[in-house]
Amino acid sequence: MNRDMVTILALTTLWTLVVAAIGGAILWQFRRRSLRITMIVVALAPMAAALAAVLQSVRAMFISEHDSWVVLWTLAFAALLGLGMSVLLGQWISTGSREVGRRLRHLGTSYEPSEVVGGAVPAELAALTEELEMTRRKLAASHERERALESSRRELVAFMSHDLRTPLAGLRAVSEGLEDGVVDDVPGALRQMRSTVDRMTGLVDDLFELSRLSAAPVPRRRSAVSLRELAEDVVGENGEHARASGVRLAVSTPGGDDRLAVQGDPDELTRAVTNLVGNAIRHTEPGGTVMLTVDREPDGRVRLAVTDACGGIPADDLERVFDVGWRGDEQRTPANATNSSGGGLGLAIARGVVESHDGTIGVANVAGGCAFQIDLPPVSASN
Repeated sequence: MNRDMVTILALTTLWTLVVAAIGGAILWQFRRRSLRITMIVVALAPMAAALAAVLQSVRAMFISEHDSWVVLWTLAFAALLGLGMSVLLGQWISTGSREVGRRLRHLGTSYEPSEVVGGAVPAELAALTEELEMTRRKLAASHERERALESSRRELVAFMSHDLRTPLAGLRAVSEGLEDGVVDDVPGALRQMRSTVDRMTGLVDDLFELSRLSAAPVPRRRSAVSLRELAEDVVGENGEHARASGVRLAVSTPGGDDRLAVQGDPDELTRAVTNLVGNAIRHTEPGGTVMLTVDREPDGRVRLAVTDACGGIPADDLERVFDVGWRGDEQRTPANATNSSGGGLGLAIARGVVESHDGTIGVANVAGGCAFQIDLPPVSASN
């Protein structure tokens, strides 16, 4: 009996190795074919090995003919079941693979949402398809940002060309008048030329600042900056401009907190707030008030709000306020060149400065005007 068992084990092992070698050779031949074929081979190989072992056992008379037929029929039905399940599983995997391939082919060319994959796809392929869909969404968002940026650049080029061409034409006219001797008020003409050059210098400085903020951030030494003191300094520096425009400037700290400090570059933050204040003064009617409010939010962030009396911003323009080249003026060049709002870069520069300080900036309409709000993280306890 022990000898028969050893013989059966030896025959089973032998035929298993033979079928495994044949199955491996078949798999190698079909390694570049459809996964469905390889799965059928994998499902049938164990059944073939068992069938060969049973046939050898019958020939060696280790089992009766009746029992051998029972085993053969059982193996036949098991083989049919394994074949059907392998075909079904192969179909699922093939469907999922085709879906993944389709999404990959359209990943960089189509930004339209794709249909959700059916539940018959295996979890791994479904997860991969979902990752591809998320990648498509990110690419679509990036594509939209790129298109918006390109549109903004074109507007900027057009606006700056207009804003530079107009003062250059004025300079040329004045210089030709001086050269021909037809200008009676020479000192006045020189003052006008200097004012025009100053305005053009401001435009160029804004362009340089915007390009610097758009480039890779340069490491800067930052220190604790009191937004309350910064607001008071900006009000003092712009007081004459406000008085000339008939506008009142004021600072308010409702919470009475003197520790309204943030970590940042004082020069950059001053420029951002100055841009907001200058914009508010330009668009506030004489007799109005521009209020700077500095307070601490419930989440600990420090907020500086600049509220004006401009009458509000149209709802369609609220999302474009911080775009490069955007202006609230109906005309590109105001009648008074000295009060020009520049190339529409002030608010874009303010946004760049705030975002470089890990802050957020926004605008909302309020009664009689609008409020620009800057939220910055406070100085940490370790600082």
